[in-house]
Amino acid sequence: MQLALSLGARGLGNTWPNPAVGCVIVRDDRIVGRGWTQPGGRPHAEVVALSQAGAAAKGATAYVTLEPCSHHGKSPPCADALIAAGIARVVVALTDPDPRVDGGGLAGLRHAGIDVVTGVCEDAARRSHSGFLSRVQQGRPMLSQKLASSFDGRIATGAGESQWITGPDARRVVHGMRARHDAVLIGGATARADDPELTVRGQGAVRQPVRVVLSRGLDLPVESRLVRNLDHAQLWLVHGHTVGDAKVQSWEALGARCLPVLGTSTGLDVLAVMKALAEQGLTRVFSESGGTLTASLLRAGLVDELIGFSAGLVIGADGRPSIGDMSLKRLADAPRFDLQESRVIGGDVMHRWVRRAG
Repeated sequence: MQLALSLGARGLGNTWPNPAVGCVIVRDDRIVGRGWTQPGGRPHAEVVALSQAGAAAKGATAYVTLEPCSHHGKSPPCADALIAAGIARVVVALTDPDPRVDGGGLAGLRHAGIDVVTGVCEDAARRSHSGFLSRVQQGRPMLSQKLASSFDGRIATGAGESQWITGPDARRVVHGMRARHDAVLIGGATARADDPELTVRGQGAVRQPVRVVLSRGLDLPVESRLVRNLDHAQLWLVHGHTVGDAKVQSWEALGARCLPVLGTSTGLDVLAVMKALAEQGLTRVFSESGGTLTASLLRAGLVDELIGFSAGLVIGADGRPSIGDMSLKRLADAPRFDLQESRVIGGDVMHRWVRRAG
């Protein structure tokens, strides 16, 4: 199952709206087939592994990181494929809460006389499928918030200079993180100030994440790197309902996709934003937002993972903070995260935290 989980992880950022599943088929203590969900979400992991196993699948055991699907979508049910191949035993890490499955795949396998075991490496599978689970169960994507800051938590000098606080090794790791998410998210202020590309570079041929920019009034520069890269990376612009049709149509004519959501007096309703992204199929979002938007996401309880890159320089109180005003009166009201890992990346320190349960 651990091998199946590692295989499934290869699909992270490439399979949305489908989960990134891994499958290993074993017969007589020998691996005869293995697979993971392919880019675009199909073929599914089980189909890839069965194709590799061929006739050797008969009487074998299949290890799958998520319950095999039992509904007819754009491809036939994987549960039916396992049955037709003559699989004798299926070991599943995690049941699928999608209402179209939700135990139906396991029931179909058992009805066909297949021995089914569940809950193997369940915690690891829950982490691996956290984005898919968040979309199905909470109606929003899982959100990773990246912060690259000075030792004293600043992302730019008072004059706005920010490139580069962290070193090339840290930036290379960030590109790998982008590749494992469905989308990269920033606010309009960051888009205007930094003119970023938000693409994955230096990682070989990869499926580019969707670039998502939040701008209530769609007041973004047309002459930008985001627009110049539209030929190989999608651009979604999330804006308020009050934006005129002419402005929306001009952006759509350039190739961007415009998503209207509920606005507030100061910006966009970030919960409405995340729900809109989930409705479009996104499961994992990598936020590289500035301090104001980051604070809004934290206040709304939408940040599932904090990833910090801390550099060995000090900017001082006149620098721009990595996180804006949280309006906290008590420490008890501060969002808490638990450390998962920390390591040296070149001349910087990376530390990753997950939101504390409860």
